[in-house]
Amino acid sequence: MAPPRSASRGFTLIELLVAISILSMLALLSWRSLDGMTRTHALTQQRADGLLRLQAALGQWGADLDAVVETGEVNALDFNGQVLRITRRDSSESGLQSPGIRVVAWARHTGVPSTDPASNAATSANSGQWVRWQSPPLVRRDELARAWQRAADWGGNARLASPSSPGGGNDSAVVLFGIDQWQLFYHRGETWVNPQSSVGTEGTSGTPSAAAVSELPNGVRLVLTLTDGQTLSGQLVRDWVRPNLQAGRP
Repeated sequence: MAPPRSASRGFTLIELLVAISILSMLALLSWRSLDGMTRTHALTQQRADGLLRLQAALGQWGADLDAVVETGEVNALDFNGQVLRITRRDSSESGLQSPGIRVVAWARHTGVPSTDPASNAATSANSGQWVRWQSPPLVRRDELARAWQRAADWGGNARLASPSSPGGGNDSAVVLFGIDQWQLFYHRGETWVNPQSSVGTEGTSGTPSAAAVSELPNGVRLVLTLTDGQTLSGQLVRDWVRPNLQAGRP
């Protein structure tokens, strides 16, 4: 006689509910972990992009100063407390040909949309942005005079920060990053001074020399106060030294 077969036993409803609950909790924990990793990656990418944008802007700042050229028509560097104007060689200039010189301007503008995705709309609307402007290559004296004036007008008018600004023609402007304020200092003599100060330009008679005032300083110190609420914040100091400065010379 064959032994009796044991009846097969399935899962009860309670056991199924417990298993489903456990699987749901595991799925929720996995989703939170993946969401946290995604957010961390996005934040890291934003910070990396902000750092690259800052490095590119400061690299352009140094390149503009390195390429300064004196024309004899206007000051190679001119800062009025609001906008810095520079006459510089074109970046494509070589020993065989030159498309001309460019007028470059740096200023802080308000009401300009931020390029930093980490800053919110309210912060962007109320804070200032560091902006760089440049003219097309110039080959004539009258072109230089007009571009020099356009740079001054642009520096005092936020509405002209657009590349399609009236009268600008092929002028262009690039919004860099948010700043609350910026300061410049020139190194003349043996100290850092306000660019509009005559300290360090005294001649043998002890009075300021007009020629010395128009000469390139030994160095330029840039002090930026970065806007809070964006990828990077705080104060940033960048020094530039004139490439042809000789040791022991004023």
